[in-house]
Amino acid sequence: MGIWVSAARRRGITMKLQSQLNLAFTALLLVILTVTGYVIYSMIMGMLIDNEKTELKQKGELLVQVINEQYRAQGSIEDFSDFLEDQELQLFLYDRVQNQVLMSTMPEQFVRGFSVNDYFADNQEELWEAGNSKFVTSRILLYPEQTGLELILLTPLTDLQTVQQDFFRRLIIVFIVGAMATVLLSYLLTNKLVTPLTKLKKQLKKIENRKFDEVERVKATGEIKEVEQSVYDMAKELERFMKSQRTFFQNASHELKTPLMTIQGYAEGIRDNVFDEKDKEKGLEMMVTEVNRLKTIINEMILLAKLDSEQTEYQPVQINVSELINQVLDRTLPLVGEKEVRLNHSIDQESVIFADQEKLLRALLNVTFNAIRHAHSRVDITVEGATIVIEDDGEGISKDLIPHIFHRFVKGKTGETGLGLAIARAIVEQSGGKIMVRDSDLGGAKFVIVFPE
Repeated sequence: MGIWVSAARRRGITMKLQSQLNLAFTALLLVILTVTGYVIYSMIMGMLIDNEKTELKQKGELLVQVINEQYRAQGSIEDFSDFLEDQELQLFLYDRVQNQVLMSTMPEQFVRGFSVNDYFADNQEELWEAGNSKFVTSRILLYPEQTGLELILLTPLTDLQTVQQDFFRRLIIVFIVGAMATVLLSYLLTNKLVTPLTKLKKQLKKIENRKFDEVERVKATGEIKEVEQSVYDMAKELERFMKSQRTFFQNASHELKTPLMTIQGYAEGIRDNVFDEKDKEKGLEMMVTEVNRLKTIINEMILLAKLDSEQTEYQPVQINVSELINQVLDRTLPLVGEKEVRLNHSIDQESVIFADQEKLLRALLNVTFNAIRHAHSRVDITVEGATIVIEDDGEGISKDLIPHIFHRFVKGKTGETGLGLAIARAIVEQSGGKIMVRDSDLGGAKFVIVFPE
């Protein structure tokens, strides 16, 4: 029951996100359509009026041309009045000189209304109003202009409003169809967006339950793909960390248990008087040796824990690498003599890096001691710029061990605690550098330490 409730809750969250995205797209669409519709509705009337004025002007000029060609020679207005009335147009014949309407095809009430508002004498007014009616007008002078005769054509604004409303209705239909298509497209896109997130959430649940082997890749694009890649990498890194932790505790328990069992065995033998005097002395020496070994392991474990958790442990300063390598050579001299190994060095005297000098010296000593212990006859230290290379002519590192060589308690045949290289890596990485292991041309292992320039 609890699983079903949890699944229903997850679906609810997903649907909520999808609904929010759809609502946002729809709201944005409505705002855009509303603004667009208002702008178009406002502009269309002006366009219709301008278009109608152009048509009226063309009609008026055509009428004036006919009048001047056929009726002007007869010299009487009555001669072409019948012609104008037959055109089924709303028009006036107006005398500018006498400020008088000579003829009209419109009812008398409009003549009085226009006269009261002084529209005939006002040449600038293009939209005439009488009562509740408005008209678009166009004025054309008859030839010759000295006569002052003017032809005024009118079109009711209601005719244009009918065209405007019809156009707007069609526009609304187009908007509705477009809105439906956009909402459908929005649903498909949001569904495509949310589905990978839903699958990604399931993978995160597997990571939460530490089911790393069941984590699957999720198909996605864009930023979600980057998030998916990060989640997948995180899962692999967590899996590696968990395995390394298990290995660490297994190795740590083994490393600590062995000297403790040795100490316990000798201590019980001495207590029970199992050993003679000579064996007692040997046992005591062995107990001291194992105690020192335990002390070394514990100190290195404490140091490694501090390096991993306390950034304040680092005090970076500018270091002359040449001086640092000289300190390494001085401290490794006894072991070099004991192992009869030749320690070569080639140092760029101008090399400078920024790190904690004391801890970096510890890291370099760990790597160099490791190389000396495994070398047959030769160890080379090379410094070029911010890169330090330490390599030997020993047997090298086995392929299966290379990926784990910097993990805790991982050591080769002649290794001591298995913590030296782990400490070296922690110090180098906290100093902003990187340490890598490769096969050396000398035949053994090659450790490359690179710091930022």
